[in-house]
Amino acid sequence: MERSMLLVHAHPDDESIGTGATMAKYAAEGARVTLVTCTLGELGEIIPPDLRHLFPDELGQHRIVELDRACAALGVTDHRFLGGAGRWRDSGMMGLPDNDDPRCFWQANVAEAAASLAEVIREVGADVIVTYDANGFYGHPDHIQAHRVAWRAFEMTGGSGKFYATAMPRSVLAAAQELPEDSWFRRSTDLSVGVPDDQVTTAIDAAKYLDAKLAAMRAHETQITVDGEFFAMSNDLGQRALGTEYYTLLAGSRGPESPYERDLFGG
Repeated sequence: MERSMLLVHAHPDDESIGTGATMAKYAAEGARVTLVTCTLGELGEIIPPDLRHLFPDELGQHRIVELDRACAALGVTDHRFLGGAGRWRDSGMMGLPDNDDPRCFWQANVAEAAASLAEVIREVGADVIVTYDANGFYGHPDHIQAHRVAWRAFEMTGGSGKFYATAMPRSVLAAAQELPEDSWFRRSTDLSVGVPDDQVTTAIDAAKYLDAKLAAMRAHETQITVDGEFFAMSNDLGQRALGTEYYTLLAGSRGPESPYERDLFGG
């Protein structure tokens, strides 16, 4: 029987940064990998100077193309926008006036959005759902809402299977922030997006697919700068791209491996 994984991400590029290697690994191994993106990322900060003329709606359309290229690099052929492309708009960072836009995902009716996602879950027969934790990994309103919507959809579809949140162990994050001496990226010691190591349940070794992940990240040219195995967002804070990606199991049976389970479909 075909294994089916569904990932729920807030914006184009989130899938590649946090789960790209995992997606490429399972797609290559024959699992059905479905990506649902909740917004077009219209309010992302644009890195390349020659693209900074793009207005938000133009940027959203540009990021559709970037996401298509990223999915191709990962070997993922099943991608959808929640409710259709542009149904919900990027909400911007927490506390900004954009959060109050009635079109934005932060203002979405959770039950309505979850019902749309539940249709996809049923269609693809998802055994595994991956999204963010209740804090949206780093507190972005669209990430928080993605968690709420995915959890409600999981409940609507019977709560069977496994439900994961992406996670970054603090020890791993600290190591990833160590940059080569000649790196032009800015250095960071901020571990606020990390979680205590013992909260992490799952580690997926997909180092074989790191090149695919890096190619997918490069496809998101407006949002990510990639230099070798290191990358930065618009803040220029450098970090190593990881071939092993980490998760916390929020529902379902954990696999038998210790200290981490090694297969999202295990258990």
